[in-house]
Amino acid sequence: MLLRRGQVDLTTTDQRLLDSAGEADWVHTDPWRVMRIQAEFVEGFGALAELGPAIGVFGSARTAVDHPQYAQAEQVGRLLAEAGFAVITGGGPGAMEAANKGASEAGGASVGLGIELPFETGLNAWVDKGINFRYFFARKTMFVKYSSGFVVLPGGVGTLDELFEALTLVQTQKVTRFPVVLLGTAYWQGLIDWMRDVLLADGKIRESDLDHLHLTDDPADAVRHVIDRLEADGIARPSGSYPE
Repeated sequence: MLLRRGQVDLTTTDQRLLDSAGEADWVHTDPWRVMRIQAEFVEGFGALAELGPAIGVFGSARTAVDHPQYAQAEQVGRLLAEAGFAVITGGGPGAMEAANKGASEAGGASVGLGIELPFETGLNAWVDKGINFRYFFARKTMFVKYSSGFVVLPGGVGTLDELFEALTLVQTQKVTRFPVVLLGTAYWQGLIDWMRDVLLADGKIRESDLDHLHLTDDPADAVRHVIDRLEADGIARPSGSYPE
């Protein structure tokens, strides 16, 4: 760091460290937050390093238990677990809870990466390994680092955020092998059409960007697509059952 003129601090770092007088506001400043951020990464890496092959499943926290999308998410979680994948969700209610439930009941690894929010109350009861994060960016890193692909059910702003985060990382080649499945044709087709008719037509994206998305209504087809894409990229699939 370069400091000149009025930016030069008149005290030394050691002096400030050893000075016990004054307010405790320093624990809430940005430099101190770096330690909390570091702790979240260390905790996440430590908890997930030995997880094995995993797929992230996203969808709305507002999906009701009796909604057909809840049953679809539960089936996705079960099929992924039976195929040998761990299932990673945001750990919340709705579609996330359903995917965790399906994975857990099938005997698979059911993981929840929660986030500190004012309107959600911790991890759902079907999370068998869970971490709560303060920072979205730390949580996102864990999703992308430890997932080999995403299955995305109908959801809102948070779901769209994760979807386009994945597409951005694929487009910029930050990740090179990352199948993305959109489950729910009626829900997602309008978005795909808009991307094709507006973004692609205006030269803002390439046709290959759309090729990264697989649209289906069948949970089994979603899991098959993930497996086939990973195998096509030279990644051996887990020793589980291939969905019929």
